Amino acid sequence: MPTLALLLISNVFMTIAWYWHLKGGMAKPLPTVILLSWAIALVEYCFAVPANRLGYASGWSGGQLKIAQEVITLLVFGVFAVVVLGEQLSWRHAGAFVCLVGAAAFMFAGKS
Repeated sequence: MPTLALLLISNVFMTIAWYWHLKGGMAKPLPTVILLSWAIALVEYCFAVPANRLGYASGWSGGQLKIAQEVITLLVFGVFAVVVLGEQLSWRHAGAFVCLVGAAAFMFAGKS
């Protein structure tokens, strides 16, 4: 559970680092946006690295960690897209999420 919580927190920061400038930051110079994004990403790494180390030490494989991160990423981005960017989710978003959940099921199948 700590692995998933840390991955969730890290994905919130990474989503902000990658996409914050799309809403209200388009007028900022690109080097400024890159530096600010790097600063936010540094905070993300402070959660992602421990999440991966804890997960791996708890018996998760690298593939399981990656697919769990991707499922969380899509959830976090869905919320960000709606709340911050003002976008509407569609059946394509739901389909992509179902596919990722299926991928996660395959990666975790048979894990004791």
